[in-house]
Amino acid sequence: MGQPTTAKWEDGTPIESIGQVIFPWKLSQLRQKLARKAKQEPSFRFYSLYGLISRPDVLETAVGLVRQNNGAPGVDGLSCQMVKEFSVEEAEFLKEIGDALRTRTCKVEAVKRVHIPKADGKLSPPGIPTVRDRVVQMAVKLILEPIFEADFEDCSCGFRPNRSAHQALAEIRKNLGAGYREVYDADLQAYFDSIPHDKLMKCLEMRISDRQVLKLIRMWLQSVVEEKDERGRTTRRRSKQGTPQGGVISPLLANVYLHWGDKLFNRTESPAQRAGARLVRYADDFVVLARSLSNEAGGQLTEFIEEKIEGWLGLKINRDKTRVVNLNEPGEELNFLGFTFRYDQDLRGRDHKYLNIFPSKKAVKKEVAKIHELTDGRHSREPIVEMIDKINKQTTGWSRYFSFRYPRHTFQWINAAIQQRLRQHLNRRSQRRFKKPEGESYYAYVKRLGVKYL
Repeated sequence: MGQPTTAKWEDGTPIESIGQVIFPWKLSQLRQKLARKAKQEPSFRFYSLYGLISRPDVLETAVGLVRQNNGAPGVDGLSCQMVKEFSVEEAEFLKEIGDALRTRTCKVEAVKRVHIPKADGKLSPPGIPTVRDRVVQMAVKLILEPIFEADFEDCSCGFRPNRSAHQALAEIRKNLGAGYREVYDADLQAYFDSIPHDKLMKCLEMRISDRQVLKLIRMWLQSVVEEKDERGRTTRRRSKQGTPQGGVISPLLANVYLHWGDKLFNRTESPAQRAGARLVRYADDFVVLARSLSNEAGGQLTEFIEEKIEGWLGLKINRDKTRVVNLNEPGEELNFLGFTFRYDQDLRGRDHKYLNIFPSKKAVKKEVAKIHELTDGRHSREPIVEMIDKINKQTTGWSRYFSFRYPRHTFQWINAAIQQRLRQHLNRRSQRRFKKPEGESYYAYVKRLGVKYL
């Protein structure tokens, strides 16, 4: 958590911020001290953390971050917007949370289960805690994060301060360029829903001995999940494994658990090191790159990975989506974090290939579907300017992420899709076929209307 910055407080403590939320000096100083202690003493177990969670500066920062995320309401119907607009008085809201923490009467409310369609047609079942629980989770995360960050391996890039998906992609690119072109591309099946609670708590106890903090986390892990079935009937059940994907603290817990897999992989005596392999992980998505996975050392490596993931960590590998990709072979591709890696023939006709990195077909298909959704028949009476504004907001964020390496041809495809859909929209608005202004192309016309081409 926190973004890279060169700004510092007067005592030299870096100023941390996320979006518009700037961490107070005392909080930044506290996080720095925790990180330094954890780095200097790798086996130290922190025993007095619970009191830090209820500090006013911690809770005020936590509610600011939760409010900035502006998530959906939980089972109590209270939204971030209500707190933001003072329908619920923020000072009283924080006092109530702080008092519950200090008197150790803090209760965990049910998690609201929703189902969101995924690109493959399946449903993703994130859980939405109440705003109160999100604030407490954020406060706990603010305190625990610098401790575990001191332990995490460099191969882990997901949901960490000053780390990004682009860094993971750049690391893969560097390793491929160094000759590590045989890739074990793994897929963990329902990772967030299958983390064993007892094993996760053991991982946390390696660094945390404060029983009250551990009790809070276990209560979140075992919280009641409330959802409605197809007939609108409400069902409630208690979680026996996993951590809700919508929980603020879930990404940190997910990294804490998989960290031990990273650590085993990077041990000097492991089969991974004997095979000279490299690991790149972004949350539960990871790849292992090696010069060869078809020899004896490579076979031992894949067996080692699968045994540790399924036997030691108690997780499940999706065999249908897990495969070994040899990028030395013509036409072979690696898809990771929405990008495709492939070696293509040199564009200038020279006798060598270059590493082509571009948005994957799946990512492009999903974005085109989103553009179709914004321009379908349900919006036939919507003013063209408003429609274009929605399209611009959608494509700006998408293009910012997919600007890595060689997206030019993909961006041209998206531009053409936008132009076609707006042309169809203009034709739907009248019984007469729409005619563009004389002497002006459709490309130029919709651009003049406000489309921000990629």
